[in-house]
Amino acid sequence: MIIPEGPSLDLSVTLLLILPPIVGLIWSVYETVFVTRIQLVGPNGGDKTMRAPIHSDTEPGENVENQLKQMKSVAENIAKGANTFLLQEYKYMAVYIVVFSVFIAFFVDPATMVSFIVGSLTSILCGYIGMKIAVYANVRTSHEAWKELGPAFEVAIRAGSVMGFTLTSLGVINLFLLIVIYRLIPNMDTQACFEAIAGYGLGGSSIALFARVGGGIYTKAADVGADLSGKNDFGMDEDDPRNPACIADNVGDNVGDVAGMGADLFGSLAESTCAALVIAGAKTSGLNATWAGLMYPVLISSTGIIVGLLTIIAVRVFIPVREISDIEKALKGVLFISTGLETPLVVVLSLLFLPEKFTLVSGTTTLEVLWWKAMISVLLGLWSGLIIGYVTEYYTSHSYYPVREISRTQIVSAATGIIYGMALGYMSTVIPVICIAISVCVAHSFCGMYGIALAALGMLSTLTMGLTIDAYGPISDNAGGIAEMAGLGGEVRYRTDALDAAGNTTAAIGKGFAIGSAALVSLALFGAYTVRAKIASVDILDTWTFSGLLFGAMMPYAFSAMTMKSVGVAANDMVKECLDQFPGIINGTMEPQYEKCISISTQASLREMIAPGALVILSPILFGLAFGRNCTAGLLVGALVSGIQLAISASNSGGAWDNAKKYIESGALGPDHAKGSAAHKNAVTGDTVGDPLKDTSGPSLNILVKLSAIISLVFGSLISRMSNEHGGPVWLKTGSVTAPPPALAAL
Repeated sequence: MIIPEGPSLDLSVTLLLILPPIVGLIWSVYETVFVTRIQLVGPNGGDKTMRAPIHSDTEPGENVENQLKQMKSVAENIAKGANTFLLQEYKYMAVYIVVFSVFIAFFVDPATMVSFIVGSLTSILCGYIGMKIAVYANVRTSHEAWKELGPAFEVAIRAGSVMGFTLTSLGVINLFLLIVIYRLIPNMDTQACFEAIAGYGLGGSSIALFARVGGGIYTKAADVGADLSGKNDFGMDEDDPRNPACIADNVGDNVGDVAGMGADLFGSLAESTCAALVIAGAKTSGLNATWAGLMYPVLISSTGIIVGLLTIIAVRVFIPVREISDIEKALKGVLFISTGLETPLVVVLSLLFLPEKFTLVSGTTTLEVLWWKAMISVLLGLWSGLIIGYVTEYYTSHSYYPVREISRTQIVSAATGIIYGMALGYMSTVIPVICIAISVCVAHSFCGMYGIALAALGMLSTLTMGLTIDAYGPISDNAGGIAEMAGLGGEVRYRTDALDAAGNTTAAIGKGFAIGSAALVSLALFGAYTVRAKIASVDILDTWTFSGLLFGAMMPYAFSAMTMKSVGVAANDMVKECLDQFPGIINGTMEPQYEKCISISTQASLREMIAPGALVILSPILFGLAFGRNCTAGLLVGALVSGIQLAISASNSGGAWDNAKKYIESGALGPDHAKGSAAHKNAVTGDTVGDPLKDTSGPSLNILVKLSAIISLVFGSLISRMSNEHGGPVWLKTGSVTAPPPALAAL
């Protein structure tokens, strides 16, 4: 067999690429077994002769049995609804994968098509596994909260870690296997191999788009519908079992925030790694001389799995959760400890596996890069991610002034609360953008576009822990819903509310990580696109570049308009359905028809996700084919600059309104402004406005930015062939439109 040109495999490096993902998968199985072994037997271990614990208001005897039956019934309905929706959504995705695979095979190459299929299937699998463990753990979290706070937190965080370790491990090991297989193809050099690998990132991000948009529309249609009809019109509590939309709301937490977020961050991991590999594998790169130097980006993600494992153990030993105040400490500890452990590991990896000096081509400049400059690029992304996480927490947690300020303004009116929330969202963009800008500036100065890709990988190097605390949120939210619908009592709901409030903040932090990494990932992909499309420099004064820039800046607004309107349309249908059912439910003549509300959310989300998806997927290709490679370059820059700002603002405003509502419900503003008061109704209105911002449009925008860039990269060669020598449209034979016609030039 002819071995293609490229460095030979180094055993120590290969083991570091394979063993951590295997350990991560074993850990996921271990945690899954722990969760599944929890028996739903009640607070007294199944002994009906004993009274419930003194800290619980649960009655003994048959009432416990009835509550257990209700818990299991609600959990089964949530699991059934989530399964039904995902299977329907996967049918749409299957059609897309088949059609787009044929398109890639015809216009790009078969190897890229295979990578695209593997990336798509890996993303689907990771999202599905996360959803399954989440719907299995929610009822067990609720059950453990029936007894104590600590065990309930333990179940939720362990189940969340299954998502984190499974996704990262599968993402790394499948990418590594693709690389090894492609190396065996005769006459495929390193550059061609990694350009084909870019399809892996495209597959992951394509699925993420549909999962995020579809799941986001589903969950917010149900949530907004339930709030408007149940809370404001009938004064019902959150997750009141009489509200027919409450099951659909809990289903949406799993399909949107678990499956959707998992697919989103898998796409970021795959894309940032692919961008770094494309740049490192270029023929002009000095990194492709050694296997260790070439695989350095993958090593960062692989060894990060071990850091995640050590973090989970450290938090479990040193920050046990016994009281409500411990929850926030433990979750913050996950972020800080993982970042602290990752820092020396990056230093060691860089020292051992990078060449002391290597060359990289950045545009028309050849850079001489020292190993420590690559290390600094990774560390910049790593610590920027932590700062963005803490800034997001500050602006979205009711432990701090901004959210409490919104709560106080809602005593006056819903309008003032909305105004303050919008201002908070705009202001919250400042520090994250500064962090991203510093990371980009320094990393690019040190290592060119390769440095930016490394910064993105640094931010995602603690992905196991980011996903763990992100999946923890929906699990805790569902646990509270199950406790409410099963009538477990105020004490149990008090614990689940504490878990859920912390989960809201961790979800916002997860979105902050996703958006911040998306900015770096898309910029790195943009750099890889310019290499593949043969663009030496991007001139903003070029007519086609500037035209693309304007369109790209408009795309996030058009995308947000589509997704938010979709939520509004579906929510209107949901409110009408709930209001039709309420008279019969309240007077006792009918049971809530949960299936009808689930059907409304399912049909609306599947129908409405097509148009936004088409906008993102087709725009870079069509503009590139019609107007040339410079136009696509401008489009990518416009979408990045506009989309990241809008995503941060929308996500943080929505998260702040949600926690302002919870702050009022806690009674912190006094008995006159507690649950059921005018201030609370105003806060519900603010939360309702924020729901599609924080869970549909906001987190989907980072996928718009990334997916536009990875599509441009994959089709970069085709777009280049359809451009003239100046980068304009091929049909403009005379050259760039910025050059005067020959007759005018003669004058």
